[in-house]
Amino acid sequence: MEKNKNAIQTELSMQSGSPESTAGITPGGQHPDYQRELLTLLRSGMSPRLLKEELRNYHENDIADVLGLLGRDERARLYCLLDAQTLSDVLEYTDDFAVYFSELGVRKQSEILAHLETDMAVEYLKQLGKAERATLIELMDDETRREIALIGSFDEDEIGSRMSTNYIHIQTGISVRQAMRELVDQAAENDNVSTIYVTDADQTFYGAIDLKDLIIARDTTGLEEIIATSYPYVYAREQTEECIERLRDYSEDSIPVLDNENRLIGVITSQDIVELVDEAMGEDYAKLAGLSAEEDMEEPLAKSVRKRLPWLIVLLGLGMVVSGVVGLFEGIVAQVTILMSFQSLVLDMSGNVGTQSLAVTIRVLMDEQITGRQKLALIGKETRVGSFNGLILAAASFLLIGVYICLFKGKAPAFAFAVSACIGIAMLVSMTLSSVAGTTIPILFKKMKIDPAVASGPLITTVNDLVAAISYYGLAWLLLICFLGL
Repeated sequence: MEKNKNAIQTELSMQSGSPESTAGITPGGQHPDYQRELLTLLRSGMSPRLLKEELRNYHENDIADVLGLLGRDERARLYCLLDAQTLSDVLEYTDDFAVYFSELGVRKQSEILAHLETDMAVEYLKQLGKAERATLIELMDDETRREIALIGSFDEDEIGSRMSTNYIHIQTGISVRQAMRELVDQAAENDNVSTIYVTDADQTFYGAIDLKDLIIARDTTGLEEIIATSYPYVYAREQTEECIERLRDYSEDSIPVLDNENRLIGVITSQDIVELVDEAMGEDYAKLAGLSAEEDMEEPLAKSVRKRLPWLIVLLGLGMVVSGVVGLFEGIVAQVTILMSFQSLVLDMSGNVGTQSLAVTIRVLMDEQITGRQKLALIGKETRVGSFNGLILAAASFLLIGVYICLFKGKAPAFAFAVSACIGIAMLVSMTLSSVAGTTIPILFKKMKIDPAVASGPLITTVNDLVAAISYYGLAWLLLICFLGL
């Protein structure tokens, strides 16, 4: 048996480029090929006991990477080698949790769910049928069932549905030594130890202690001296989107979650906060395109069409309005046909500026505490930014387009620079107005209790086209035909 183990280690060493390493850093700064090493191990004839010992040398993420390269029978063998805690950690690193989880027996599934973060376990259980979900919950211990029932009692848009019950808590009135003993006892089950939460005898939240402060505190130090009683917190029934900005303002590893009676019932970790912010940004990005929510690769065609079609119908109507307005200027285009060549330039720059202002405004409006004066200041700032950018680009357009028309279109300098001046002024006017529209429209929608992210994106694009078309052809008629008589 020892000979077989040595042969496998020799093979692994040859593959990793070192005669001495099996699952470590190779000499010369080369990264070992953990994937190949694991495949060799799992496909060897090594006994289960020795395989378990070898697998302890690898990170759970490395083991997760090879699941997709193994056959189902090979994965079944691996599942038997790993205990429930390790296997739950491995599955958390995979992108196909549901696929691999479904390959396990019911009892193993129940054990793994008990080791997952409770909010993740609840999220997966909601995807199962009622009978299957009931069976798995029945196999869990009483404490796990209570935690799952607690988190499952909150709506998906409430912060309580995203909290974790993985935290350390102690009661007031104990000594530093007793607090350290409580920390050690609870750390066996809860690994979020960087912050220790303090409650009264009835579980009412009192404050928090930083782990470092507890470690360096002397036995003679009173526990009250190291408790931060002004620690931030949220209520479980608060809407997630209303909490995001507040949570992001703090750099704490976790934030306590309280019930309506101010009792501590869970925490939101920094990882949860990052995920919430990422989801919110993704949803807002989708909304800016006129979608009600983000789509994924597996969403049915009919559902994707239903999400997009309503806004497209509205925009079709608005687009016809824009086309009708442009049609009013057919006479101008007939007299100065070169104007058509630069229409897209003015429209595109107008749209770009409007979109920039829209993005800034949506981000600012995420702060529910913004005042009316701050909104007016934002409109003024974006108007100035649009005007200055428009002025710079208008000057550049005047020179470059004038030279272009002279050299490549063979027109007289007076005509060329008259047209380029018209284009430059139209660009300045349309960019300024688009900045105003990109800022005021979402603010107005917010005032009307309409989600500005959903309504503004596609609408701004069309409004900017309308503004740019009227500015461009209106100025062309006024300057080139009425004033200069071209």
